[in-house]
Amino acid sequence: MKADHSLLEKFGNTPLVPIRNIGRDYPNVPIFAKAEWFNPSGSVKDRAASRIVMDAINSGRLKPGSVLLDSSSGNTGISYAMLGAMLDFRVRLVLPANVSPERKAILQAYGCEVVISDALEGSEGSRRLAKKLSAEDPSLVFVDQYENNYNVLAHYEGTGPEIWEQTEHKVTHFIAGAGTGGTITGVSKFLKEVNPDIRTYSVQPDDEMHGLEGLKHMETAHIPGIYDESSFDDILEVDTERAYEMVRRLGREEGYFVGFSSGAAMVAALDLAATLKEGVIVTIFCDTGAKYLSSHVWD
Repeated sequence: MKADHSLLEKFGNTPLVPIRNIGRDYPNVPIFAKAEWFNPSGSVKDRAASRIVMDAINSGRLKPGSVLLDSSSGNTGISYAMLGAMLDFRVRLVLPANVSPERKAILQAYGCEVVISDALEGSEGSRRLAKKLSAEDPSLVFVDQYENNYNVLAHYEGTGPEIWEQTEHKVTHFIAGAGTGGTITGVSKFLKEVNPDIRTYSVQPDDEMHGLEGLKHMETAHIPGIYDESSFDDILEVDTERAYEMVRRLGREEGYFVGFSSGAAMVAALDLAATLKEGVIVTIFCDTGAKYLSSHVWD
């Protein structure tokens, strides 16, 4: 028998899928999305989490039996938890109380220790609590995805080159949701190096009190250290209800069962396509809708 001994080799190289029906009003501006749910734990965050973890291991900070600490809105935490089970280290995560029940259940399945922070303080409240826990216990390996450059490198060295090759160098516009900022920063930097004419956009909620889990309204949020506003061209804001409606459409009209940030990215891509005479738009579908079913958006 031939056994595949490591899922680590399966991170990245996700399919680039077409938007066939929803974008039909713009035949000269085809839209494509990276189907990031093909990563082993089911989201784009496998890319950054694996690079962050391998750096911690290679530097000697993270050893078998060590405890990795970070804050997360869910997907990065799930990636850490999977890696911890695979590579024999423990994982302690700080999550906002309003993270979806599905994400909490998945973390429990991997044996992850979860610390709950105030929902009203959002992802920044989780990060502050993680920093406090790290200061109180120096044995914890605090990797801080919001400040860790390996988050950006994962996309600069992985996602960006994949998009460039999969579009046969024809991509003209790139769109990505902003949470930590790793994806939009890393991909933008790569694409603009290979072709400075490519336009790139950060997708954000249009209001501080939004319902797009995993995305940040940067105007009112703490700006992550790795989020480089000089790396992209503009910001595209999306209304929560339009994103919810889009996830329903993507499932029923395209066959893509995706999460809320993917719906927001698709709304932004359509809005952008409406302003263009021609071009090739690529965006990121971060995960599936399976982690959000309790929200009843699909009812």
